[in-house]
Amino acid sequence: MFDPALLRTFLAVAETKSFTRAGAQLGLSQPTVSQHIRRLEEVAGRWLVVRDTRAVRLTDNGDAMAGFARTILAAHAAAESYFTGSAMRGKLRFGAADDLAMTQLPRILRHFRQGHPQVNLELTVNQSGPLYRRLKAGALDLIFIKMHPGQSEGKLVRTDSMVWVGLEKTTIEPGQPVPLIAYQDPSLSRQLSIDALEAAGRTWRITCSTREVNGVLAAVRAGLGVAVFPRSLIPSDLVMLSNRLELPDLGGVDFTLLANPLAPSEPVEALSSAIMDRSLA
Repeated sequence: MFDPALLRTFLAVAETKSFTRAGAQLGLSQPTVSQHIRRLEEVAGRWLVVRDTRAVRLTDNGDAMAGFARTILAAHAAAESYFTGSAMRGKLRFGAADDLAMTQLPRILRHFRQGHPQVNLELTVNQSGPLYRRLKAGALDLIFIKMHPGQSEGKLVRTDSMVWVGLEKTTIEPGQPVPLIAYQDPSLSRQLSIDALEAAGRTWRITCSTREVNGVLAAVRAGLGVAVFPRSLIPSDLVMLSNRLELPDLGGVDFTLLANPLAPSEPVEALSSAIMDRSLA
């Protein structure tokens, strides 16, 4: 028998590659995390984790255990919901801004589906503006989008700063227009970048206009110009250029949850709490 508490700790270590971060995620001390892993290894009779001064990695048996752990915990959650009579039912239409989908959001949604198998979760990924309009039109139940900071509408998940992003070797010659890669209008990041450049007296030209974050990233990686991203969402192969190229400050952005007041409250609150309670960096 594998204790679900031990399996949850093991999966947290597997996902974070750190005993310390796993403990912070679960609200456990580092020694408790180590104890849980040791007990799970004793039950399994195999080494599951290799840890040295620099990194934590799974053994081949650890990789196998991770798959079994997800299946066991999903079945455990489904059984618990069924026999307690608390299983939620119905449909939840959820929308997320495409760049926010690059956070831990997919993992959160996977866990939500495992814990609430009788809720039919429908996911829509788009830009923040269209998602907001669809929510107001009653076509979505809950959305997770970027908004101008300080707006009182919805639940604030976290605040981030918007920054200029590009390749390490990106340069802009003095007096030349800033080559701007942007979402198609209307777009929060597009408007922030244009307003900031014009307020600073900088000229600009659109070198790529796209509807999706993958299009923005492809254009940046091709060296077509610079783009605007939340600081916490900068991909590892790109760098922040705000200070280097003397580009104007862009201000902040709020990651916000907004719900349709006519939507079923129980699944909306459950998914909102799951997103609010977990780190999204």
